Amino acid sequence: MSNLWNLTSPAAKQASSPSIMMAGETIPAVFWNAVQARGHNVWMRQKEFGIWHSHTWLGTAQAVREIGHGLISIGFAAGDTASILSNTVIEWVQTDIAILCAGGVCNGIYPTDAGSQVEYLCSDSRTSVLFVEDDEQLDKVLEVRHALPQLKKIVVFDMEGLRDLSDPMVISLQALRDEGLRHMELHPEALMTRSNACKAEDLAILIYTSGTTGKPKGAMHSHRSILHSVRGTTSFVYQDEHDERMCFLPLCHVAERVGGEYAALYTGAKLNFVENPETVPENVREIAPTVFTAVPRVWEKFYSAVMISLKEAGAVQQAVYGWAIGVGTKVTDLVLDGKPVSGWLKAQFIIAKWLALNNVRKLIGIHNARMLITGAAPISPDLIRWYLALGVPMLEVWGMTETCGASTGNVLARIKPSTIGPAAHFNEVRLDPHTNEILVRGNNVFMGYLNLPDKTAQTISADGWLHTGDVGTVDADGYFKITDRMKDIIITAGGKNITPSELENELKFSPYITDAVVIGDKRPYLTVIIMIDQENVEKFAQDNDVPFSNYASLTRSEAVQTLIEGEMARVNKKFARVEQLKKFWLLDTQLSAEDEELTPTMKLKRKLVEAKYAAQIEAMYH
Repeated sequence: MSNLWNLTSPAAKQASSPSIMMAGETIPAVFWNAVQARGHNVWMRQKEFGIWHSHTWLGTAQAVREIGHGLISIGFAAGDTASILSNTVIEWVQTDIAILCAGGVCNGIYPTDAGSQVEYLCSDSRTSVLFVEDDEQLDKVLEVRHALPQLKKIVVFDMEGLRDLSDPMVISLQALRDEGLRHMELHPEALMTRSNACKAEDLAILIYTSGTTGKPKGAMHSHRSILHSVRGTTSFVYQDEHDERMCFLPLCHVAERVGGEYAALYTGAKLNFVENPETVPENVREIAPTVFTAVPRVWEKFYSAVMISLKEAGAVQQAVYGWAIGVGTKVTDLVLDGKPVSGWLKAQFIIAKWLALNNVRKLIGIHNARMLITGAAPISPDLIRWYLALGVPMLEVWGMTETCGASTGNVLARIKPSTIGPAAHFNEVRLDPHTNEILVRGNNVFMGYLNLPDKTAQTISADGWLHTGDVGTVDADGYFKITDRMKDIIITAGGKNITPSELENELKFSPYITDAVVIGDKRPYLTVIIMIDQENVEKFAQDNDVPFSNYASLTRSEAVQTLIEGEMARVNKKFARVEQLKKFWLLDTQLSAEDEELTPTMKLKRKLVEAKYAAQIEAMYH
């Protein structure tokens, strides 16, 4: 399979990773070794006011020294916790590494979290120093600091709008760095002494679960589990100093923290930071990453943008695209089935790329990508096949906060859409013989939940197996498939077991649907609550002269209801009669990450949605 993808992707290359790319048993050790080896090479870039600024390894090291010494100077002790409340910016990475080099524990907080959530996370983690991005994030902390007696300092990255602030607890990042310089002159070896004292088994980072059921839980990861995961993952998602990565997912999430920041630290791949979450589509075209990791929502949005653009194209362009993607699909089907691709079909595919498919890849920004990685949530297999038909391999991986990233993953040599691939070589994965729950064991598994020994004991068995809560199957080739979360499986009134995620993924394949929650437990038939894609549905309404005054009126318009009904009918054709959706209700409130219905990663919380919209659900059964 990989030979064909090499043929179809201009930047494709297949290499085997050496067992150790950068020596070191702790994050500080790997970082200082990387600085010595890579020196003046560029590691990170960030766009500010329309201009890309480069940061070398040596420049990053200087920032880490100044921040690290600054922390020591204000009384930050080895083993203390510092938290970062910020969007994904270079200062996040510099601060994270500095905290670890100072022997501390680093905890990330979603920038969309409310003040009450910030209070809980800082209190639970016993945060003594809190780094915040700007005045907006600072306001949240100032509201709740009276309830955080252990908090000593608040450090602000961007002081714009705060020039006149006079508060002894609040200082700018630059002021902390200036203090660090003075401390460095008096105690030049202090930071390196702390770095060298770090041990592989020491707690390094906290990653709080999104809290879809109850309060967030702080998953504890040691330096050992992080590096075990990073070294293992980069052996099958290969990258090196020539690769361009895009850093845009929240750094407090395991995907970007481990699969982005720490993987790039280890391999030397360049990290390119987007301007803000809204500019991702524009920035990806500028960056043209060679290895691109994203969550399904991003891949769905790219696909939707192409489909909407295609509707505006002329008849000839639509016909050319239709032929080209048809050729790509034929090639993909043969390759996935392990069958040979004829020379004539290969020639057609080259023409298809030249006529249309290359332009689609450039429109998205994946024209230089040699592989796309999707994870963190289920994805429609048809969407994977679409990217494969464009000529870019997409690998679905699976893992969780507690496994420190990927535990299974498809490989270039054999991709199976609808599966999460075989177990990665660096951990064991099996099914519970009684419940089919997926279990994981290995050095990448977390140390436990902070302050929750009973919950930890429920999650990790005495013999080291992590109970993931995901139910699955495994085929003869060892490829696993997630069927659902144990707690989400629907049993209808007729006794039929339904996997809601399969229906939901098919619905989300529509350019007009962002998310969906299927309902039906102990009920006579299935219904669904749908969150529309605002941008695409608004465009549909404008193109079809559908009047609407606001978001709620848009969701209630007859034309939009008919549109979504058609999308539901398309999905129903793929499922048995007992699994078909009978009715739907469109969420009529425009939601953002600040709303309680959504997790910080913008997924609908099933239980909360079911409770909050109980009246609308009941109406669908009368």
